[in-house]
Amino acid sequence: MLCINLQTTDPFFNLALEEYYFKKRSEDFFIVGINDPSIIIGKHQIANEEINNQFVIERDIPVIRRISGGGTVYHDRGNVNFTFITTGKPGSQVDFARHTRPVTDFLNTLKVEARLEGKNDIRTGGLKISGNAGHVFKDRALHHGTLLFNASLTDLRDSLLLTRGQYISRAVASNRTSVTNLCDLLPDISTAGELQAELFRYVMMQLPASELYRPDESEAEIIRNLAETKYHSWEWNYGYSPPYRFINRFRFRERMHCCDLTVKEGRIVTSQITGSVMLEDPGREMKGLRHYFDDFEAYFRSVFPGEERELALNFF
Repeated sequence: MLCINLQTTDPFFNLALEEYYFKKRSEDFFIVGINDPSIIIGKHQIANEEINNQFVIERDIPVIRRISGGGTVYHDRGNVNFTFITTGKPGSQVDFARHTRPVTDFLNTLKVEARLEGKNDIRTGGLKISGNAGHVFKDRALHHGTLLFNASLTDLRDSLLLTRGQYISRAVASNRTSVTNLCDLLPDISTAGELQAELFRYVMMQLPASELYRPDESEAEIIRNLAETKYHSWEWNYGYSPPYRFINRFRFRERMHCCDLTVKEGRIVTSQITGSVMLEDPGREMKGLRHYFDDFEAYFRSVFPGEERELALNFF
């Protein structure tokens, strides 16, 4: 197995790197790394339903869709990420128990009683310390997960799921649960970077025929291009989602209003705002607009300058 200890904390590049080695190579890989603050949503989720748009805007946190399913996770530099890419027989590739065992064994050697609970969570003392997700492509399996070391639990909570209205869809919804950091349980490890190094060292020792691997410049250029064209794009991060309907009641200029949007591939297909004449015409004219905060804020700036942010937030 080829083992990559990531030095970059760029979440766009790191997600693209996973996809590249998953789809373009035939070898097995183990990858471990840390990302800058970012919100990573599952392949079949609606971005706006999962995130607190106001927090994301104020903190300038990127929202990035991954190629695996499952729920939304918050990453920062207190969070260690691990990935296994393997080849197997159809029907047997996805195996959460097998792919999380090296991680739980590692934690148990550090006297943290960790185990896989439910379908895809690693927990200790009943609290979640790791979420996991998987994806299959032909005979290849991608498994990746997180380890909370000293992540900002306040930012994790505040960045996710402050929805003002109701989303109606068949999208996969995240399952919120109580989490904890490992830092208080690992007094001999002081940083997430140290945990990354220790995990990498342990797994390499346990894997048969493991080999340290670094992307060469030609691979890195391909990965950077994939990061730019796909993982930085609105079309992938927001536009690639199930169709949905959004309904919300809100107060604007001391009057109650109701908006009703239908959205397909991230764009408004039908829209209606009731409650006052001043919003009826703007509501009808939103057809074709991306259901994306920057677009709504710009649109309402042309209609209600100075009130655009307050008004736009009601549509997410």
